[in-house]
Amino acid sequence: MDSVDRQVLEVARRWATEGRRFALVTVARTWGSAPRMPGAWLALRDDGQVAGSVSGGCIEDDLIARMRAGHLDQTGRGAPYKLVYGVTHDEAMRFGLPCGGTLELVVEPSPDPAALEELAKRLAERQLTRRELDLVSGRVRVTAARPGDVLHWDGEHLYTVHGPAWRMLIVGAGQITRYLAQMAQALDYDITVCEPREAYRPAWDLPGTRLLATMPDDTLLAMEPDARCAVVALTHDPKLDDMVLLEALRSPAFYVGALGSRANNMRRRERLARHFGMTADELACLHGPVGLPIGSRTPPEIALAILAEMTAVRNGVTLRPSSGLEHATPCATACETP
Repeated sequence: MDSVDRQVLEVARRWATEGRRFALVTVARTWGSAPRMPGAWLALRDDGQVAGSVSGGCIEDDLIARMRAGHLDQTGRGAPYKLVYGVTHDEAMRFGLPCGGTLELVVEPSPDPAALEELAKRLAERQLTRRELDLVSGRVRVTAARPGDVLHWDGEHLYTVHGPAWRMLIVGAGQITRYLAQMAQALDYDITVCEPREAYRPAWDLPGTRLLATMPDDTLLAMEPDARCAVVALTHDPKLDDMVLLEALRSPAFYVGALGSRANNMRRRERLARHFGMTADELACLHGPVGLPIGSRTPPEIALAILAEMTAVRNGVTLRPSSGLEHATPCATACETP
């Protein structure tokens, strides 16, 4: 669940508390080009106010018109149903769906407030969660999801998977960190910056981030890293970087990277193997030099390269062979962890 859909959940819970009537709309399936991915949410209040989106705007306009006209609840009983846009070329053009795209939506005219509260509670506890909607009975169940669970839609049952927020621990509060943190916030990361060096801390003032002065390895252990956590070491100081990398590479963190030249990263790998007994498989999970080789030189360019590589790993994308890079695989699945 990305930040947009977390906002939809919070808005829907607030409307439920206020006693407002609202609908919840989920993108269940797409064909061709579509503005939002399956699983995306839209909450629509009885007065036409919306939170979230399912398209570029035209479909939202139609849903608002249906709501205001009292036609969104097709059964009159609040029962969920599916709604398809873009079946014909003319309809796709009318609703702004590019290249003949089609959206299949699931509309819940009267979402269960208790189920929304249960979902929010589980996400706050950082639990991977599955929401099951049965269109026949209208029943919603919120249960623990298993690793590997994905969205499933068969026309009668919609299963969506909601994960906790993505997190990033950045070691060092220098210039690169500032750009990396700013860009990462736009990609739904909750940012923790660890900076034990007193000289660097006073200048850190980036809103929405957490600055800690504890040692990096202690900071990471306290965070209890999971498969939605990334760790990036940017200090160039082995006393700080090596210790957090030691813990991160043996954790479920999906991405672990360290700044430095190829020669410095080779020496780092040798230190971790010689002094800490790290295996070749564990060290293979280290992205170092960190980031994609895009010729970056300035701090914002380096931050961009880091986030580009991290995004590829997060999405399980195989980079083109011409780039000379290997398959971008999450560390927790590429390497055995104790």
